[in-house]
Amino acid sequence: MSDSPPQPTLRWGILGTAGIARKNWQAIHRSGNGRVAAVASRDPARAAAWIAENQGQYAFPDPPEAVGGYEALLARDDVDAVYIPLPTGVRKEWVLKAAAAGKHVMCEKPCGAHAADVAEMTGACRAAGVQFMDGVMFMHSDRLPALREALDDGESVGEIKRIASQFSFRAPDDFLAGNIRMHSGLEPLGCLGDLGWYNIRLTLWALRHEMPATVSGRFISQLGRPDSPEAVPAEFSAELTFASGPTAGFYCGFLTEHQQWANISGTRGNVQIDDFVLPWFGATVGFAVSNADFVIDGCDFHMERHVRRVTVPEYGDGHATAQETKLFRNFAALALSGRPDDHWPEIALKTQRVMDACVASARRNGEPVSL
Repeated sequence: MSDSPPQPTLRWGILGTAGIARKNWQAIHRSGNGRVAAVASRDPARAAAWIAENQGQYAFPDPPEAVGGYEALLARDDVDAVYIPLPTGVRKEWVLKAAAAGKHVMCEKPCGAHAADVAEMTGACRAAGVQFMDGVMFMHSDRLPALREALDDGESVGEIKRIASQFSFRAPDDFLAGNIRMHSGLEPLGCLGDLGWYNIRLTLWALRHEMPATVSGRFISQLGRPDSPEAVPAEFSAELTFASGPTAGFYCGFLTEHQQWANISGTRGNVQIDDFVLPWFGATVGFAVSNADFVIDGCDFHMERHVRRVTVPEYGDGHATAQETKLFRNFAALALSGRPDDHWPEIALKTQRVMDACVASARRNGEPVSL
């Protein structure tokens, strides 16, 4: 009996040694169709140390090579795709260079400081025939098809009328004083870029990527580390209206402890997800469907609770079934197919356009911006 042919493998290069890249090292390791071939840092010794630390926990049979400088990594012919977790303020340059080098691009979010930059980035990838995708992990969870089924069944939610969400964490003092997300030159969108990207993406996904008619945004608070040229959003809220009828609102921030909930309400009921970005630790992910009933019987007024839990078998993190693993597995399948899917750059650009409108409105004290 002959051996099975080897599975195609996407060879990854990582630009930089950001903390989130450790999680994605693991995801690539578990993906089954990818491996890390090289990691670049301006200091090759730092890249080597970072590789050694990650190899100690999740080892690739052929250890990745440490590379001095991002240009050198892009020039390698043993790298098919690059993961770019570099700060937003410098990301555009390296996405354009990666596309010019014929490398597929997985880009952290927010993809850019402005929609015009993202349009240029995605256009360059399209012209080069390479896949572009942002690193929104929940888009690859098996929870989303189950949620879509509930939204479309006509009974669980009915016609969508309102979407509300919050994504926040309480940043410690050292974060507020020194993290790159508190520097306007590195992460000019602050909490809106870091967290609000997810609120916007979920809203657009729920409405099948319909763009809002108007956007109104508010800087609730702005802060900056001592060397930041300007303050960045530390808390942000926005209100979106859609021509098809629904409205949506979200809050994101660095000053309110961990919350990542979303509620999609309609004419028949509502869906509540209390971990829409980072699933709770465990072997299943899901959401609650609520169809309350208000019953009046003479003098008795009853608010009856009718809730059912929908779950799918998927680990919250660190597993072959986890959403971060599926992100890299799905990306690799597209890149290896030779047929890039334009859906992913399109929704990244839409998300950035809504974010731009949020900022434009907030700078005018919440005056609605039309899209």
